Amino acid sequence: MIQDPAALPLRDIHLPAPVSWWPPAPGWWALAGLALAAVALVLVLRRRRARARTTLRALARAQLQALRRRHQVQPDPQALVRGLSELLRRACLGLYPRHECAALTGEAWLALLDRTLGDGRFSQGPGRVLADAPYRPTPRVDAEALLALGEEWVRALPDRPVTEVAP
Repeated sequence: MIQDPAALPLRDIHLPAPVSWWPPAPGWWALAGLALAAVALVLVLRRRRARARTTLRALARAQLQALRRRHQVQPDPQALVRGLSELLRRACLGLYPRHECAALTGEAWLALLDRTLGDGRFSQGPGRVLADAPYRPTPRVDAEALLALGEEWVRALPDRPVTEVAP
């Protein structure tokens, strides 16, 4: 009872359709999601870093303009001298090592300020009032000359990023 194989009701082997490139397998979807998340993270970190790269010069210029506006609204020579001295000291702390400038007062403080401009306008010019005017009850101050000297000093600052802003 052997039958003839050609007479059997068999069909030919059918191959499955070729694998399509679309839609991708779940692993490819996960990889694409991770790539998008990595790109978004890089963009967020770059934006934060760009925001944090405020330069010392730009920060000091903005604070000096605010000091000028305050003085125009309410002219108080003692507040002007105190505010400018504080601004210059903060800028020096961002520019020089703390041990070089934090404790300086009087002539040594003025000499450090002169070092930035390279002339003696702090120790012998309008900036001289910064040595003792903050401690006098009614100082005589040429506000315009002092503010102009402060602006020139700020323009002479190197354009380096500030990592932390002094309070």
